[in-house]
Amino acid sequence: MTNNDILRRIRYAFDFSDSKMIALFGLADVVVTREQISAWLKKDDDPALQELGGCELAVFLNGLINDKRGKREGPQPEPEKRLNNNIVFKKLNIALSLKDNDVVKVLSTAGLWFSKHELSAFFRKPDHKHYRMCKDQVLRNFLSGLALQYRPDIKPAKKLEKPIFKWE
Repeated sequence: MTNNDILRRIRYAFDFSDSKMIALFGLADVVVTREQISAWLKKDDDPALQELGGCELAVFLNGLINDKRGKREGPQPEPEKRLNNNIVFKKLNIALSLKDNDVVKVLSTAGLWFSKHELSAFFRKPDHKHYRMCKDQVLRNFLSGLALQYRPDIKPAKKLEKPIFKWE
């Protein structure tokens, strides 16, 4: 998943307006314009699309954490220069104060079934022996599950009886 795609999915899941997006960047002490937001949210095939860097996405996620959990005392954390799906997943988890049961519920809403132990592998340090990379499918389904949970106006595509993902 690209950073632009992640930003679009988060915006859709929480139904953020342009002004709310600008405010979230502002909570992380970064000023962005409506034109920048618009250029980042363009479709992938649009020539006016501007690539969203990892640092900008990290700033946005830090602003989301500040919005949902309150701004931390003292200096703000430095945004990561490079993001991966595990860091994005962890930041969303922190922002929304989700417990492991909540994450399992969000994923199962989107059609993925994980145990708490399988999920904990995504949140470990990269040098831990049980660390697992979060694949695009998992993050995509997590964001879809958030949209289903936070936007009552959308319905799931279909009710899934069996898991569609097996742990590798």
